[in-house]
Amino acid sequence: MEPSSSAATCNRRKRKNIAPTAHEEAKRLKTAQEGEELLECGHSSRSQRISVLPDRLHQPITPDELTELLHYAALGKTGGIKQPSWCRLQHQKRVKAVNVVIVEGLTQSHFYKHYLTLRHLRTNYTTRLTFSPSSADLASGIFSSEVPKSACPFLLQRRNGSSELHKALRSHPVITKFGTQRRGLTAYVLTQEEMIKKHFPVKGMPGFEDYVCTDSVESVTDNSPLYGIDCEMVQTEKGYELARVSLVDSDGNCMLDDLVKPLNRIFNYLTRFSGITAAMLQPITTTLRDVQAKLRKLLPSDAVLVGHSINNDLVALKLIHQHVIDTSLLYRKEFGQRFKLKVLAKTVLKRQIQTEEKKGHNPIEDALAALELAQYFIKTGPRQVVELHMEELWGYTIVEEESTDSEPAPTPSPRFADILQTLGRSVAFLGKRCDIDLDLSHQQWHNSDKEMLASFRRRTKRPFLSVLQFSSLSDHLKRSYPHQEHQHQRVCANLRDMCVVFAGPFPAAFSEREVRRLFCCCGPVRNIKMLNTTVRVHAEVEFELLEGAMLALKTLNGLDMQGQSIKVQRPVYESMLDLDLTLDTLMCDSLNASHLYAVKLNPSVAESIQFSARVNGHTSDAKCSVKTANRLPSVKVNGQRSHPTKSKLSEEMVRETFGHFGTVEKVVLLAKPGKRARHAYIKFESSEGKHAALRSSQDLWKEKYLVCPSLTPPHLPSWVAMTTAITTADPDNEAAEDKERTPMHTSSQDQEMELMMGKLDCRLRKLFRSLPEGTLSVVVLLGHTSAHGYLPGLCLMEVKQES
Repeated sequence: MEPSSSAATCNRRKRKNIAPTAHEEAKRLKTAQEGEELLECGHSSRSQRISVLPDRLHQPITPDELTELLHYAALGKTGGIKQPSWCRLQHQKRVKAVNVVIVEGLTQSHFYKHYLTLRHLRTNYTTRLTFSPSSADLASGIFSSEVPKSACPFLLQRRNGSSELHKALRSHPVITKFGTQRRGLTAYVLTQEEMIKKHFPVKGMPGFEDYVCTDSVESVTDNSPLYGIDCEMVQTEKGYELARVSLVDSDGNCMLDDLVKPLNRIFNYLTRFSGITAAMLQPITTTLRDVQAKLRKLLPSDAVLVGHSINNDLVALKLIHQHVIDTSLLYRKEFGQRFKLKVLAKTVLKRQIQTEEKKGHNPIEDALAALELAQYFIKTGPRQVVELHMEELWGYTIVEEESTDSEPAPTPSPRFADILQTLGRSVAFLGKRCDIDLDLSHQQWHNSDKEMLASFRRRTKRPFLSVLQFSSLSDHLKRSYPHQEHQHQRVCANLRDMCVVFAGPFPAAFSEREVRRLFCCCGPVRNIKMLNTTVRVHAEVEFELLEGAMLALKTLNGLDMQGQSIKVQRPVYESMLDLDLTLDTLMCDSLNASHLYAVKLNPSVAESIQFSARVNGHTSDAKCSVKTANRLPSVKVNGQRSHPTKSKLSEEMVRETFGHFGTVEKVVLLAKPGKRARHAYIKFESSEGKHAALRSSQDLWKEKYLVCPSLTPPHLPSWVAMTTAITTADPDNEAAEDKERTPMHTSSQDQEMELMMGKLDCRLRKLFRSLPEGTLSVVVLLGHTSAHGYLPGLCLMEVKQES
């Protein structure tokens, strides 16, 4: 229900100046209370709110479409960005920040399997959409996505001509930072403020308490010695740990090149980057403490350490050194980006490093390249460095006068992260070490989700665009379930069981077709499995929707057929023990607040069933009886089977019938292509319309309607379809899933998974609370891909409102 509707109701009463009756007053107070609850959840008509267009609700969102929303939220119409094609973000100008959380390893099925545990996600995010997994890295795609050329034209204009190029030279990032004059090395040593800003280990700063400090003097001179350093890491159970360190002196001599034995068990040697293998580390006994002691002994007190993104090396070494030069900050790119070391070595030093032929990086080679790049920059001076390498590195061509014959240079299309930084808006990535297409100065690598969250919450100023990648749960799944396909199948099987009922006993020779005719009056039936014993006939019925199973229990349990009463019941599995609580929570989900499920009965079925209902709150209990087995949806007349007139459900019919209870906002007819619809979802403008319809279930029965509260979330076209992998290579995959349904006991792994989901939800709640008001918060469960296909993920969105 929209709060504006309740406010309008109150306003109309004031204008009429009519004293309401006690019943009307109670009704008004209830409506006002619901409006207040929605306001508390951030649904004020004046607040920022995100909503999905009706015709896109059942379609999965792609990474490109998510990026489209992020562009609009950050830049808006004033930046030349149009509203996304699939959703609407109200009051975009009030969006203060954008936060994206990426949860690896989880699917949409995981969310609904652990629906009760994920309390924060299900209650604080009012927009949900299925997410299409992609092989491309989502975090990198967000930062590197190209903003349309129509956006921020003042950032995209580049004109030819000597005066413009001269201006470009004066505003070049290297010249802006260091000027044009050649100076000594002290001009390029980072200050303590710069080191703190760039996340270097600094003595006295939180997070570096257990780091070892070198014996450094307070200040260095232009004659102080330079030392190049580089490290290689491997991935262990505690995160990234040092595996090799190399140090070269100012003459290029190797002073140290040690392999290091990590303290913790290694998961990934990262050989492609580190060059480290298991065989190399097997005989090694050197520890981190050993190399720390060696470095403290080798480095003189006035040494200046040089490296490329050297803050990562110092973190790996757990070393604090006061005087450093970072070559990635000397050769600065536009918008705060950084060049890769191999690019600078090839362009400036005319040397090939980190080539494909070599197995991993050589830290001696990299340390020497960083040292020589710093020496060249200091000796040559910033202006000459820029002029000599302007075209190769920065893409400019310096000309002496305006050319009339040449065509204007093509207009570049800047990246999203670059545009934001140009506008003075900070960006950040936090997560495990990975190849993100973002300047390293804006990345923070952490060993665990807990550490990452603590680091983000410690920030005094939040980045405008922050992307946090949660990986702990994915790592847990890989350790606990070597064959993850089996774990996903268990999750999906448990969800499908929620749509299953067992029915019987039926009269002898009762066929699968007759069972389907009987149960399809409650909802679309996906599968029927006949269970023939030596004495009686039973059936296992699987519906497409949760509502189908619920109505079957309420309307067909106790059905009298040829003097025999059939029983309809849920399967009794360990995984189903909390089903009633799950269904009640789904019923109260804010996404289902004003939704109703309705079935148009076949006339013959309706005439055969004697219906009585008792309404209590949101539920209705019904008992039914069929007088004879012959009065089913198809009957025999003169020895031949004839079909009675079938019901036909149309949107006009639904609106006419249910419009008496409240304004009908939307009707979704459920029918296969070419088939007549007999089931529908009805969305009222307010929840009161839904409750009024439920209270009038007896009257609706007279018009051949069965109704119940909606359970299946609106973004799912079918509950069961969510559990079926979209196949790419194995067409028999779905059939294999349906072959056997066996009860599965809750294992210790399942219990541990439940605990992990609880921790994830708790961390996401803490993160959400730490976000500034007006932040667009997006949580993406990435989904699962395999050689056989993929299981979709889930995207949750909300704009945080005032507490």
